[in-house]
Amino acid sequence: MKKMLVSIVIPVFNEAENVGPLHAEIVTAVKDRADAYEIIFVDDGSSDGSLAELKRIRGSDPRVKIIQFRKNFGQSAAISAGFEFCRGEVVVAMDSDLQNDPGDIPLLVDKVAEGYDIVNGWRKDRHDKWLTRRVPSFFGNKLISWITGVKLHDYGCTLRGFRSDVVKNLKLYGEMHRYIPAIASRMGIRSAEVVVNHRERRHGKSKYGLGRTFRVILDLISIKFLLAYSHRPLQIFGGAGLLLFLAGLVSGLILTYTKFVLHQGIAGRPLLFFTLLMFFLGFQAISLGLLAEMLSRIYHEGLNKNEYSIRALIGFEDEHIDDRPPTVL
Repeated sequence: MKKMLVSIVIPVFNEAENVGPLHAEIVTAVKDRADAYEIIFVDDGSSDGSLAELKRIRGSDPRVKIIQFRKNFGQSAAISAGFEFCRGEVVVAMDSDLQNDPGDIPLLVDKVAEGYDIVNGWRKDRHDKWLTRRVPSFFGNKLISWITGVKLHDYGCTLRGFRSDVVKNLKLYGEMHRYIPAIASRMGIRSAEVVVNHRERRHGKSKYGLGRTFRVILDLISIKFLLAYSHRPLQIFGGAGLLLFLAGLVSGLILTYTKFVLHQGIAGRPLLFFTLLMFFLGFQAISLGLLAEMLSRIYHEGLNKNEYSIRALIGFEDEHIDDRPPTVL
């Protein structure tokens, strides 16, 4: 591991039994660089005593910092908060359930030091349930890679390494944390994928199941829009509107021919209602595109709203929160 400050960001939600052993493993993994890292635990509204355990850990290790949310905002919000307050040149994100191996942290850091902006973990040998986790994940990764154009084996792996300037420019919301490589691709980043160790869950239960499949599909629609049309939304909505107008125009010409050339009545024809509907929907689609254009401009011109609310910051007292440049040790 190169001499630099490394920030390790860990979202925590009801993992009281895991955070203690996790902290010990992290310290062991980076023990040769004891003064060159910080561990940021983000308590995402835990209700099982995780916060008390984190405070206990903080009492014995000043490198541990805690961000306490007012309620559960989700993993994306927790990771986003950790990214906002971290100070490291290299940032490592990982889960708190002990399935990610802290022993892989030096591997990720060294890979980032080679010049990559994002290094993605690939859980090649997963220790999860086959039907509810591994099969949906396999097809999900194929689908996400195809839609986003960023091909990875494992989008669901939280264990990733980043350059600081990448995470400082990321805005995460919803459940977008799994799509970070695709979202960051708009910056022209260099990314790599490395095989990491994956372990069985020791304590607690997984927060994921088949129910998230539907959320993934909906998120994919959002991601595709963000990647392809976020800067020009009128092209997708306006294009659809013009096609609807064209359909209305063609059916209108048919009605005009029927009325004035064939001298037949058109009042009761379904085609008349179809024509009116196409013109109405075309107008609606173009109007929606114009509204999306205005919202896109507002978004890109400085809207800065966090998707979380912080109750307390523990361990950040000596830092200037509004001025946190990366620090080299």
